[in-house]
Formats: sequence, C-alpha cells, structure tokens
Amino acid sequence: MTETTSKYADFEGLRAQAVALRREGLSRRQIRDRLHVDNNDLLNRLLQGEPAPEWTKRPRAKDDLREKARELRLQGMAYDRIQVELGCSKSSISLWVRDLPKPERRRTREESSAIGRRGWEATLQRRDAERQAQKQEAAAEVGAITDRELFLVGVGLYWAEGSKSKPYRTQERITFVNSDPGMIEVILAWLRLLGVGQEQLRFHVHIHETADITAAEQYWIALTGADPSAFGKTSLKTHSPKTNRKNIGDLYRGCLSVRVLKGADL
Repeated sequence: MTETTSKYADFEGLRAQAVALRREGLSRRQIRDRLHVDNNDLLNRLLQGEPAPEWTKRPRAKDDLREKARELRLQGMAYDRIQVELGCSKSSISLWVRDLPKPERRRTREESSAIGRRGWEATLQRRDAERQAQKQEAAAEVGAITDRELFLVGVGLYWAEGSKSKPYRTQERITFVNSDPGMIEVILAWLRLLGVGQEQLRFHVHIHETADITAAEQYWIALTGADPSAFGKTSLKTHSPKTNRKNIGDLYRGCLSVRVLKGADL
C-alpha cells in the first residue's frame, strides 16, 4: 500500500498528464501504458470529465436498425410492420421509438377487406339461422301431408317442370329434370305413390364440364338411393368463357333427369 501511494503521490501532476494525453486523442489503454497506471479506479479518477475521442467510439451494430426503426415509425408504421421490415424484436423497437408520437391507426386494403368479410359473414350466418328457423316453423305448421296432397303437389310439379307431349313432338314418356334436391325427392315420392318401382327409374346427370363430375354423380346416387347401374352416362355441358355463370362452387351438382320406363300408362 505504501509503495502504491508513493508511486501516485503527485496526483494532480499525473492527472494533468492524463488529460493532456486524452485531449491528444489517446485511448484509455494508451494512457495507462504511457503513464504506467495499473489501477483502473485511479485511471477513472484521472480522466474524470474528459470525453472519449471520436475514433474510439465504435458504431454499434444496432445503431442503424434503431435509426431505420425511428424513420419507419415516423412514417406511421405499427410495431408489427416495423418488425417485418427490419427483422428485430418488438421489445427492441419499443425501446427505440417509444418517445415518438403514436401514429394514427391506418389499415391496409387487405385488413379492411378482411374486417368487412368478417362482419358480412356474421350477418349471413345470422340470416341463415333465421331462415332455417322460419322453415322449421313452416314445416311444423304444415305437418305430414296426405297421399292426396302429395298427389296434387306431384301433378303440379310435373306440370311445371316435367316433359310433356307437344303438337310438334308427340311423346308418351315421363321425364322430370331439375337441379333442386328437394324437388327431386318430392317427385320420387310422387312416383312411388303412383306405384312406380325403383327398377323402372333411370337417371342421368347433366353438368358443366368444369365442375366436379364424380362428386356430383355420387351426390345424386346417395340422394335417390338408386343403384349406380340405374344411372346413364353423364351429359357434359361445354363451358363458354363468355358466359358469366353463377352456378359454380362445391354446391353446384348440375341437374338430374328422372325417367320412368314404360310410363305411358301414367
């Protein structure tokens, strides 16, 4: 201890030398070696209040990121967007830009569209639930129909949608074509009421060539409960690019033709 004290007895003189060297641009290590100062605490006291030379201030790797983050924040970007742009953490971004004013919330076109879709989907679901409830109420009010009522309903459906003999085309066959599964079920029930057996029925699917043909065929087979052998070759409609069709998507299954063999007596 006595040796150390005597070595640095002239503190003020040593400080004057250290300050002079610092102002010449020397680093702490260079001053320590030049003055033979081995004690870091003493070196701190000798250089107290003296700024480091510019050349010793090494740029930090994140300095550029920080400046860029601040630029993006001033442009109105949220933390998420800045994170995507720069690839740094939100915690770092927060430290860098938290003193800047918070930008007004500006949604992108995609975000606005997504919000609109979510709102519209909720409306559609509510309307669909209301329609289903109304249908159930109506069905409960009607209840089960009698054979006579089914007969009259079937006659009305066939009169509207079934094939009929015309002066220019005489025919004696029963054919019904429709895309509505409900109508197909009613017409099949009507035919059973008239005594038409399953073996007398033949089916054909008519559908656009761009649709899922196999799925449509399987759907109609399941709906009718008929054997696949009762289905003839599917008729494909050629797609026209000029036509703005609405009947597309997973729910499009084309039309089903129901024909009765030896149905002239009906």
